Parts: sequence; C-alpha cells; structure tokens
Amino acid sequence: MISPAPTLNQENTDFFGNTTAYLTVEEPHNKLNIVSNARVEVVAASAPLAETTMPWEQVPNAASKQSNDAALDAQQYVFDSPFTYSNDAMRYAEKSFPPGCPVLTGAIDLMGRIFKEFKYEGGVTDISTPIDRVIANKHGVCQDFAHLQIACLRSLGIPARYVSGYMLTHPPEGQEKKIGADASHAWLAVWVPEHGFVDLDPTNNLLAGDEHITVAWGRDYGDVSPINGMVLGGGEQKIEVAVDVRPATGP
Repeated sequence: MISPAPTLNQENTDFFGNTTAYLTVEEPHNKLNIVSNARVEVVAASAPLAETTMPWEQVPNAASKQSNDAALDAQQYVFDSPFTYSNDAMRYAEKSFPPGCPVLTGAIDLMGRIFKEFKYEGGVTDISTPIDRVIANKHGVCQDFAHLQIACLRSLGIPARYVSGYMLTHPPEGQEKKIGADASHAWLAVWVPEHGFVDLDPTNNLLAGDEHITVAWGRDYGDVSPINGMVLGGGEQKIEVAVDVRPATGP
C-alpha cells in the first residue's frame, strides 16, 4: 500500500536478479506511507562441511578460470565496491587464513573474530563510515560487520556478496514480542566452489538459517538499499521504519 497513490508504479529486475519497484508521486504531500506485507517460505540451505571445502588459495583461480554460470556470477563479487574499499582488511583477514586452510573454515573463523572483537553499537557509524575506521574503532552495526567481512574476503581474492533482508527475533523470556520492533538486517555470502554461496552472519556469529529472510543481494549496501529516491521541495525530511517478522500460522 502506497499513500498518496503513485502516478507511476513499475516493477523491474535489477542486474543482480532482485525484484525492484520504481514509483513517482507527483502530487504535493506532507507524508509518504509505504506498507509492504509478504508471506515468505524460507528453506535453510545445507552448508558443506567446512573442513572439506577447497583451500582458500585455490578459490581465486577457480572463479577466474571456470566458465560455468556459477563461477561467472561469483567473479563480479571479487572487486572492491564503494562501501567495501579498505587498506587494512587484508591485514585483519590473514590471521584466519593460514596456508592451506579450507575456505569455509577460514570464513567462519573470520566471522567469529568479528563477532568477538567488535562491539555492536548503533549511532556511532553511518553508511559512509570507511571500513578502516570500523577496524580501528572496533564498533558498528550489522551493515558495517557485513562490509568488513566482505572487504576481508575480497582482499584475498575470495568472492563475497552483501545480503539484505530481515531476521526473526525473539523477545526476552516471559515477555511478548513487540509489534514493529524488528529491523532490517545485513549479512554476507561467501562463494565456495562446487557448493555455491554460503550465508554468514557476523553480527550473530552464525550461518544464516531459516530465521534469515533474504530480500536482495549485491556488491554492497549501495546496490540493495530498501528505499532509495529523491524528494523535490522545501522543508526537512525524516524517515520512520517499523518491521514485524512473525512465523506464519495456518495455510
């Protein structure tokens, strides 16, 4: 539901295969409401045994030398993108990737280090905060931690993509879940040859499962921001967002 009603509302598919909607509201208005309701069936992918995956040093060659669709798709996630550029990411990543280390073993170790060594703290970073400042200050939010791990993996030639979506949260024991108290979430997926992309959540130190709801993926946040646009007119702007994720009941 969109109010005021848009003059133009058009669905498309972007370069990465995500469904997008383009709309214009051409009448004067003081408030724009966008309400989306969706019922999503989520099936958790089974990750390979980490210790059986390819040595990390062989992954860049596997991505660049193969011509199958999966390898060609992975190659676009090897290069720096605007929000993942870093001078210090390789230095931070190297501890998790000794010679011969299986790629998923190293990626999981790196995820665990980010979880333990960085503090989740809202309001201390924004989307423009450089990765190297996040490394230096050791705090941030989910998009910072996803960008950091992506930058680390790409610095070693390992393809990794940014994933945007939602996560089912659980209230403290004995308390009811508050409506609208959830929020958008960000994690990443690392490419593992012969297995495809494996989703990792460094904010929570776990492999993404059936409580992670993927909405879109791309090189970084800039490719998949939930709402992006332009407002013409005077005055100030303020955005308010409420999200509610609940298990579906009934057919």
